[in-house]
Amino acid sequence: MIRLNLMLLAAVMVSAFYLVHTQYESRRLYAALDKGHSQARKFDAEHEQLVVQKRGQAASARVQQLATRQLQMRPVTPGITQYVTLPSTMPTAQEQRP
Repeated sequence: MIRLNLMLLAAVMVSAFYLVHTQYESRRLYAALDKGHSQARKFDAEHEQLVVQKRGQAASARVQQLATRQLQMRPVTPGITQYVTLPSTMPTAQEQRP
């Protein structure tokens, strides 16, 4: 009878240790999951902020302003358009082939 009681006591102790270990793992995994969710929310907010900044940087008025200030570009007008013509003495592609 004492052996049976000792075996049952050992089984209860093993079961109790396993239960404590399982609860600890569960809490640890839940904390990691919660940390992952908070980091995902942080990344989503940062992504939205970067998208807004990208839209601001690519606004046509800002691009026009940078083109005129930094690159000294100016709008196209017919007065400054230059047309390039080929001289008629150049052989065509078919004439150059042997």
